[in-house]
Amino acid sequence: MIPPRLSRLGELGWLVAFEPRLDPDVNARVLALAARLRDAAIPGVRDIVPAVASLAVHVERHEDAGRAGEAIGQLLAEIAEQQPDPSAGRLVELPVRYGGEDGPDLAEVAAECGLEPQDVVRRHVEAEYRVFMLGFLPGFPYLGLVDPAIQVSRRAEPRARVPAGAVGLAGPVTGVYPVESPGGWRIIGRTPVRLFDPAAPRPALLQPGDRVRFVPVDSGQATDTHRSRP
Repeated sequence: MIPPRLSRLGELGWLVAFEPRLDPDVNARVLALAARLRDAAIPGVRDIVPAVASLAVHVERHEDAGRAGEAIGQLLAEIAEQQPDPSAGRLVELPVRYGGEDGPDLAEVAAECGLEPQDVVRRHVEAEYRVFMLGFLPGFPYLGLVDPAIQVSRRAEPRARVPAGAVGLAGPVTGVYPVESPGGWRIIGRTPVRLFDPAAPRPALLQPGDRVRFVPVDSGQATDTHRSRP
């Protein structure tokens, strides 16, 4: 495994770059470092931002940067030989209505992949996905890995409006739009579960490191509740 690389990110930040690939083991190391940094409560650190295979640390002032860099380097040395369990996160089950008005791209995805629509749905729900990161929109989860048989590119022309709860495909990842927005992912279904609530104590329902399973339901069964468990 390639050791992570620590470098400056402007005058008020540091970047820790791990192996540049979409891999649960790499992402687990990113999140483990993020957790250690939060526990360390380094003076002057104002934000810790984990991504798929990297971690950004932002500080308040120029004079805080040196101290933060030393602390990050020390923690990297301490966890160098550790490999966190990538399957240890909370499991969340989301109900999804597939196809029709809720999944306008399902038939197109199926045709492109040489499958029937029900086969695309089956492959999508059979997998357990890791929340690699949140980004693009508040609470938007990048979930992987998608079965190679249903991996498709984004739309050539993004939609001006994608509804909240839309479940989309984009290459090796799947995701859920937490709020209405423009977007170019292939929409195959929709969940009634609210993924982002700015008034909640924890606004984003899903967190990096969580595990997600999609549960197919029809319109009569769909509710705005989810199930989560360790």
